[in-house]
Amino acid sequence: MMRCGSVQPGMCDTVLPGPSMESMCNASAFFTFMSILDTCIRAKEVISGRCERINPIEQTDSDYDFIVIGGGAGGAVTAARLSEVPDWKVLLLEAGDDESGAGQVPAFAWSLIGAENDWNFQTNESNACLSTNGFCTWHSSRTLGGNTAHNDMVYLRGNPTDYNNWAAMGNEGWSYEDVLPFFKKSEDNGEIDRVGRKYHGTGGPLRVQRFPYNDSFSFAILAAAEEAGFGISDDLNGEKITGFTNIQTTQKDGVRRSSARSFLWPARNRKNLHISLNSYVTRIIIENNLAVGVEYHKNGKFNTVGATREIVLSGGIVKSPHLLLLSGIGPKEHLESMGIKVVKDLPGVGKNLHDQVAYILSFTINESDTYENNWAAASEYLAFQTGPLSSTGLAQISSSLPTSLTTPDYPDTQLSPIGYQANCAPGEPGALRSTDKRTIRMYVGHMHPKSRGRVCLASKDPFDQPFISANYLSEPSDVQGLIEGIEMTLALTRTKALRAHNFTLFDTNIEACSNYTFASTEYWACAVRQDTIVELHQAGSCKMGPASDSLAVVDPRLRVHGVKGLRVVDASIMPQVTSANTGSPTMMIGERGADFIKQCWTDGSLDNERK
Repeated sequence: MMRCGSVQPGMCDTVLPGPSMESMCNASAFFTFMSILDTCIRAKEVISGRCERINPIEQTDSDYDFIVIGGGAGGAVTAARLSEVPDWKVLLLEAGDDESGAGQVPAFAWSLIGAENDWNFQTNESNACLSTNGFCTWHSSRTLGGNTAHNDMVYLRGNPTDYNNWAAMGNEGWSYEDVLPFFKKSEDNGEIDRVGRKYHGTGGPLRVQRFPYNDSFSFAILAAAEEAGFGISDDLNGEKITGFTNIQTTQKDGVRRSSARSFLWPARNRKNLHISLNSYVTRIIIENNLAVGVEYHKNGKFNTVGATREIVLSGGIVKSPHLLLLSGIGPKEHLESMGIKVVKDLPGVGKNLHDQVAYILSFTINESDTYENNWAAASEYLAFQTGPLSSTGLAQISSSLPTSLTTPDYPDTQLSPIGYQANCAPGEPGALRSTDKRTIRMYVGHMHPKSRGRVCLASKDPFDQPFISANYLSEPSDVQGLIEGIEMTLALTRTKALRAHNFTLFDTNIEACSNYTFASTEYWACAVRQDTIVELHQAGSCKMGPASDSLAVVDPRLRVHGVKGLRVVDASIMPQVTSANTGSPTMMIGERGADFIKQCWTDGSLDNERK
């Protein structure tokens, strides 16, 4: 029987939000074990951080120097950095609650998917997700920390060419040479002697290191990758940007480090930083093309609060354009059709939306399919933060590989096995999920999508979700990229390293594709449209670009074109998505945005945002 360890009653009175772990399980056999585990995790300070969390306010002051809307990957960083200036009063408005206790455990990375703290956006597609009638679900965390509070913690920055391309589009200050210092500024790399200081930093708020535990099959995958000629990289954020790797992640010694835990928790005692949770912003108040305040809804009431310097919008890929549109900033014709007064005709708001797209291949190996989570594993994790629960399993293996659509130094494909989901288990060692062999699922991701979609209003009610269409797979090259990625994955099955495990492709038997021979090119072209996987690495809906770019929403200093005192600081500003996961690039954008603001208001040679 596992023990919770030493708990001191009354050491702090923080009540951790989020559903209990047992409530997320749909079988009574899991209840006792998961209930006890949930209680222990919440009580364990080193894991839950229950006494280190922010001290939210209930009522805001009448005005602040800066208001940051959204406490996700970008907003948490920006708010914390702005509050470093003691003379500035900063308000962070977060639509959700604080992050959960269970989410701090790496193996439970996706345990809260679909819960009440998930936005559960739905997209409308005509070329993808056809097996679900064209509806793709975008899971997005409605909590402090945003998606960094429930993602796989992958620390991949993308390719240097990504940022050089941004600069070539007219975005001065965004080349790889320009942004690298801001990645390093955030970073506290726990393996600096291994990865080196040329590309990595120490002393920043964000802990970066590899997980303390590896699934044994991960070594077979790496051996197969080398045998197949894909190569191995010790650090895809360093010199060798192609191949397979055991990635670094945003966690410290087996416990998640979200943007909130990394940046906001250490700032919790700053008197000039106010954080209001469960505060849903419904409108940015603009007078004479100047952002002067926001309207938000909390505890059943609408409230307004003023900003004397700037408002920073960090609502994310959906909510940032949604809020701009609700505030009268966007395409004139669309706003007028919704009965919204046009404040600024900005055609690009909500346009240029795109996401990396993927497909999942399933394989079996000659091992039993057992639950990773049991009394022994839980006890080890609670005591030492090691063992199976201290990692995401196979998901810590990732890659960056080129297809024929790109050049060898600018890979466009990410192959990665899917990690285990340890959130529901009965607890007994060796308990089988089924009598079948262990299933290994592989993500095949196309990182350079050409397809573009949009976010627009479904109504002018701020509580209605907007209309979203990513327009997945509308460009033939996106389908081709996936097919070539599938072929790369199948090449692994022919290696001695994986044949030793009887690594066998599982026939998915998609009825809509039954006219094609299984595993043929035609079959895959059909399959990727039927069972499309969304990577949730969205970008572009508030595109960064010069005024000459008709779709640009913000300029290279992240200021909204034509509206003073308003910036957007999140992944929506990316002109093109980075060639990897977007969590760490978005935190870099938060660092960059805060630096722009500090320059503006502390350097007398620069005009401030209200002139």
